Amino acid sequence: MPKYEIIIYWSDEDGSFIAEAPELPGCMADGKTYEEAIKNIYVIIDEWIATAKELGRDIPVPKGRLMYA
Repeated sequence: MPKYEIIIYWSDEDGSFIAEAPELPGCMADGKTYEEAIKNIYVIIDEWIATAKELGRDIPVPKGRLMYA
């Protein structure tokens, strides 16, 4: 399981929880429940990494907790 920081918040506009992996640009998922958003972001992180590998792009090393958040 990747060890990237995940930020989760509720979006009234979307009517769901949003999960973001800020170290991976554009890596976001949603879910109707908190648990569903977590489950979905792990799928998207794996897909983000697989796509980056296919395209020969750099994959950031997980840094863990961001100090400025």
